[in-house]
This record gives sequence, C-alpha cells and structure tokens, in this order.
Amino acid sequence: MSVDGEAVQVRDEADEPGWEVDPDDEWGTAVITTVGRQLKLRRESVGMRVADFAAAMGYGDDLAYKIEAGNRIPRPEYLEKADEILGAGGLLAAMSEDVAKVRYPKKVRNLAKLESQAVELLSYGSHNLHGVLQTEEYARSLLSTRRPTLSEDELERAVAARTARTAVFERSPAPELSFVQEEVTLRRPIGGIMVLRRQLEHLLELAQLRHVSIQVMPTSHGDHPGTGGRIQVLKFHDGTAVGRADDEFGSRPVTDPRQLRILELRYGIIRAEALTGRESSAFIEQVLGET
Repeated sequence: MSVDGEAVQVRDEADEPGWEVDPDDEWGTAVITTVGRQLKLRRESVGMRVADFAAAMGYGDDLAYKIEAGNRIPRPEYLEKADEILGAGGLLAAMSEDVAKVRYPKKVRNLAKLESQAVELLSYGSHNLHGVLQTEEYARSLLSTRRPTLSEDELERAVAARTARTAVFERSPAPELSFVQEEVTLRRPIGGIMVLRRQLEHLLELAQLRHVSIQVMPTSHGDHPGTGGRIQVLKFHDGTAVGRADDEFGSRPVTDPRQLRILELRYGIIRAEALTGRESSAFIEQVLGET
C-alpha cells in the first residue's frame, strides 16, 4: 500500500495488538472512550478518512476503528504517531500517560499506586518472590502458570503491570523496603534454570541498595509465624498503613491499627528468625552456584 507515492508497510491487529479494555474498569473505560473520541474528531477535522489514516499510521483499518470506538487501548507510540500525522500539536501525545495506566488491570493498578505512595514496605513471601523483585522474564514465566490460562493480551498486560511496579526502587526519596523470602522461592526453577539464574543475580543487585533489605528464611528454620502464607504491610507518610495476610482477616486488606499490629508483630518475628542481610546474600550466591 502507498500513501502520497510512498510505500507503507501495514501491520495488522495481530502484529500490534494494543490492549483489550476491561469492561469492569469504569475509569479506564472512560479514559479510552475519550481518547478514541478525540482521535476521531481530530482525524475528521483534517478531512482524513479512516482508511487513509490507518495507512499513514501503518496499521489496519480494523485497529483504527476499534481505537476510535473506545474498544481498544492504544499504545503510547500509537498516540505519538497519530499526533504527528494529524498535526495535533502534542494534544494527542499528552494522553499517553493516562492511557499507559489503563493498560494495567485495575486491581494491579491500585496496588501499584499504593506501593508508589508507601514510605515503608514489609513483605514476607512463602511461595513466590514478591512482584517488585521479579525480572520481566521471571514474571512472564510465573504468570504463564496461571489456570485458567491467560490470553496473550491478558498475559502481556499482567507482565507490563508487574514490571512497572519495580519503579518503587527508583523513587526519591527512597522508601524503606524489607523482604523476607522462603528458601523455596529461590530454588523453584520458574521459567527454567537460566531464567532462575538471572533472577537470583537480580536479587543480589537489589540487595546492594541501601534502602533495600532482602532476607532468606531457610527451610531448616521450621517453626515461625509465617507458615500460614504471605504477609505484607505498606506504611504511608501520614502515619496510616494497610496490610494483608493469607491466613488472617479473610485475606482482605486491613487498616485497623489493632489488626496491623498483629501483622507487624508476626513480620518482626519472621524477620528476626531469618538470616541477616549479609548471610542472605551469601545464601543466594550459594544457591546461584548450585543452579
């Protein structure tokens, strides 16, 4: 196909799938509907047909129609190119930030928001590594084990959401991050040996950050108050906090100070019984050498 005499390679929806809109995400649906409407109005204002616009963009007509109808989440680069082609002066590209947030499932988006606001994070993991500790390939392999199986679109969104949460390590001022991981989470070869090796190397790198503490609970330490599953507590600048545990309070998030004290007490004991940070790094290096 050519536009103004120039050959244009057209990518269909399978090549550049974008993201499906979650019908239960009211805010996300509103954002994408608004973006689609603005794209359509801008295209019509310059007198460009959908087919011509899609060709200039390098995508199929079907994707352009779905995005304008608010049925498809455009990638940031789609909006940036559309802004250029339609001469929007940055108005369309400026929507990329909100659109990027909509890509992530509502539940994960809310969690990421809380993590981005926390001044302290306490986390004990008994089955898997905490999401913010995971490399992208490890996260993809782990999320691929879910049943029912995630569709390709759902998997990509979940991986992108989990990877985005790692921004917590780059915040300024830096929050205090404390993790205690069961030994089994370091040894289970999620994604294969090489994926696990790179994940262990990543943990060692994170452990060197001054505001990050990564401790290991060896399997040989049989009796401790974390046998019921994961525990997590997030503390905020205003003195409030939110926490949850797999075997406490119906696994629901809690904010009541009395319930939070229970979780902090349990986490404190777990942390005290785990290996120290230096011992834990040595332990991870040992597991890496054995892998």
